Amino acid sequence: MNAPLIENRIHLTVNGTPVTLSVPPGRRLTRVLRDHLGLTGTKVGCDAGDCGACTVLMEGRQVCACLVPAAQADGTAIVTVEGLAGEGLAGEGRLNGLQQAFHRHGAAQCGICTPGMLMAASELLASVAKPDRQQVEDALGGVLCRCTGYRKIVDAVLDAGGSGALVKARSGAAVGARIPRKDGIAKLTGEEKFGADEAPAEALWLRAIRSPHAHARFTLGDLAAFRKNHPGIERIFTARDVPGSNSFGIYPDLKDQPVLADGYVRFRGEAVLALVGDRAALEAVAEADIPIDWQELPALVGTAAALVGGAAQLHAGSAGNVLIEGRVACGDLEAGFANAAARTARRFETSYVEHAYIEPEAGFARRVGDRMEITACTQTPYMDRDEIAHVLGIAKTDVRIIPTATGGGFGGKLDMSVQPLLATAAWLLDRPVRMIYHRPESMASTTKRHPATIAVEAAADAGGRITAFRFHGDFDTGAYASWGPTVANRVPVHATGPYKVGAALCTSRAVYTNGTPSGAFRGFGVPQAAIAHEAAMDDLALALGIDRLEFRHLNALRAGEATHCGQVIEHSVGMAACLEALRPRWRALVGQNMAFNAAEKAKGGPLRRGVGVGCMWYGCGNTSMSNPSTMRIGLKADGRLTLYNGAHDIGQGSYTIMAQIAADALGLPVDLVEQVYADTDRTADAGKTSASRQTFVSGKAAELAGLDLRATILRLANAGPESVLSLDGPVLTVAEGVVVRRIDLREIPVEGPEGDVLLGEGTFDPPTSPLDENGQGVPYATYAFAAQIAQIEVDIELGTVKPLLIAAAHDVGRSINPMLVEGQIQGGIAQGLGLALMEEFIPGRTENLHDYLIPTFGDVPDIEMHLIEDAEPLGPYGAKGIGEPALVPTAPAILGAIRDATGAVVTKVPALPHRVLKAIREAEAAR
Repeated sequence: MNAPLIENRIHLTVNGTPVTLSVPPGRRLTRVLRDHLGLTGTKVGCDAGDCGACTVLMEGRQVCACLVPAAQADGTAIVTVEGLAGEGLAGEGRLNGLQQAFHRHGAAQCGICTPGMLMAASELLASVAKPDRQQVEDALGGVLCRCTGYRKIVDAVLDAGGSGALVKARSGAAVGARIPRKDGIAKLTGEEKFGADEAPAEALWLRAIRSPHAHARFTLGDLAAFRKNHPGIERIFTARDVPGSNSFGIYPDLKDQPVLADGYVRFRGEAVLALVGDRAALEAVAEADIPIDWQELPALVGTAAALVGGAAQLHAGSAGNVLIEGRVACGDLEAGFANAAARTARRFETSYVEHAYIEPEAGFARRVGDRMEITACTQTPYMDRDEIAHVLGIAKTDVRIIPTATGGGFGGKLDMSVQPLLATAAWLLDRPVRMIYHRPESMASTTKRHPATIAVEAAADAGGRITAFRFHGDFDTGAYASWGPTVANRVPVHATGPYKVGAALCTSRAVYTNGTPSGAFRGFGVPQAAIAHEAAMDDLALALGIDRLEFRHLNALRAGEATHCGQVIEHSVGMAACLEALRPRWRALVGQNMAFNAAEKAKGGPLRRGVGVGCMWYGCGNTSMSNPSTMRIGLKADGRLTLYNGAHDIGQGSYTIMAQIAADALGLPVDLVEQVYADTDRTADAGKTSASRQTFVSGKAAELAGLDLRATILRLANAGPESVLSLDGPVLTVAEGVVVRRIDLREIPVEGPEGDVLLGEGTFDPPTSPLDENGQGVPYATYAFAAQIAQIEVDIELGTVKPLLIAAAHDVGRSINPMLVEGQIQGGIAQGLGLALMEEFIPGRTENLHDYLIPTFGDVPDIEMHLIEDAEPLGPYGAKGIGEPALVPTAPAILGAIRDATGAVVTKVPALPHRVLKAIREAEAAR
């Protein structure tokens, strides 16, 4: 029997209101605020004081509420994010000066870290009215953000006393305007609801029991007796309880991951049981007491172990543990190498990288008659719907997914997490069930960036033209397929980089191992490939005595040229323009570094500065596959304008830019646009939020929907295409020169289930074609291009690397909202910096945010940006994607800068100090 909890009465003043509660003295202040007082604006990201999402003010000082026991808070005054906003006001008028500055600068992206940032900044501003940048970074340094790259947060705090007005877009001019996020106010006041923030009061809790072994068989003991000895546990679910298929996966014909393992586990962290019941009872269960008998098996760690002859076969049908292979080939490769003036061959390794979104996975499920409803964080509502139908054995139309706000995803929330477990329990119990992953559980059990082993060879002629390029990459897909096929197919298409090559052979394999499953992570393998192809560009440039930036400019793809897939890109090829935008800064840094290094060497100092350049291209959308999106926009009889937006926003800003695009296409002000958002019962399928597709694909669908509704209105008014629309309640006015027509919307019959009287719809599917056996075809309708340069400082005695500056030039086609585009670039650079220098997930060792390091305020340097707008004719108002392109060039630029500073080529990423020192010693020995 569990001992009863002893409760104490505590007295708090919370946001100015006295509160008396009876709670256990050791209960975390986060639980007191969220569970007892309903103040869910205080977020929980780690429960260990590592992320700072739970920061509140206690007696005017910032504290991590997850580390404060209730007894310690007794008698204190607490201020949470809910206490910052003005009372009795609405909209922007509710925000205090700091919140207004955050809104003005776009400092809240996904919003999960925003309350913690605001509270930490509030403490600073209470004592220092006009802090400098260093003071801001120091004061907020305990709060982690994975989205923003921190720059806009710092700018907002510095501008907290400013009087700048929010941008308001006039009718027809929303596209290109730096309007604040349409969902920003709720994120700034703590009202935005994330996966852990709400559930029915009667909901039971679910806890997964997971494997401690990477590879094992197991047998279950007497679970009935165990449950009897643990009051409060309502039910224990095993693999045999899953009502439909005990399997799920990304692809229709590849469902290789079980909801609950059935006697056999393939990775550490795999779920084997689901306990459902009272929260306290579940938390009191010691895993060592659960009757499971484990028989540990040798684990295949890394692709080399999995590929060796005689290795254990992890999945039937995947001979030699090879899940899938990819290939692109063109030209006479051997002739290209034979006739070259310069050649290079190198091998690179990259590590597992954790998404480290600040919001752990969470949500709840409930059965509604013969339908299942799931409310949870996700990046892909419609894919979740289809997978849950498969797991439960019911029709897709009998599943409803209601996404919560998603506190960062970056690809990690494309795969299901809590959803199949919750669905199984709620379906069978006919009771609401909720689940929140704790941080170690999230990190142990969810997908990662694929570790890769890459071999690259390249050659160029005496004039600097690339004549041959060979690439092979083995990508560790872990225990289950996840997005492994996507990675294996996308990588060969991108492996040459954004360059014109004479001949190429690019191959890849996704390989099963006993590692944590690898999935989608901002780039689908392209960031790993870019590390290799950009190092090859540096090698060839240096061998030929050509400036590294100019070598890339010489070979950059241009409009009208064919890629190594044989695709001729006719429009929006801004690669050369990106390099040209960076050229002045590049030349200045080269000169500055030479002077600095000469002075440092003269005095015997250990510091060396270098500059590197990285380029990238990225196909927007699925590879050679149908990739449609449908959007709808409607007018109701009372004049409300509603966008039915199925493009889920995970912080990148689609909630705002879809409204900007649709409003301009329709010809009404964006401020009028309300939204029904990402609910599978109420919106059409806009596809997954990944592959840098939402702006390009769903944005085009939103444009077409707006144009469709506009055309309907003009036909109704018998007006011409240049007519001007305006809306005043139920009266829609159509002005064509001096002729004005008024339409009373109340007189039009209702159309559709949402009560609209006029409705427009748009669908867009980018034109692509299948690739043949040599990878020839049209894999993507458009590509984003970018170049970044990095200036870094290396301590050659310690091996430490300090980024000093990143300058980024990105061809975005058209910037729908420059403020949001800048935020994506800054955040992508921060993640690319982590990939290059510090992030390495090791199963069983780095399953928390104090052992797994991500960039903080002090790690991200100044960032300069150049937005290149080479319009894409297929895109909405010329726009392309930016989410993944923002990250891809950063690590190659940093690694190139390390080489420039020291002569050392780091071939194992991240470039941790011991690896940098090893590479420096090897470079010195080779001289």
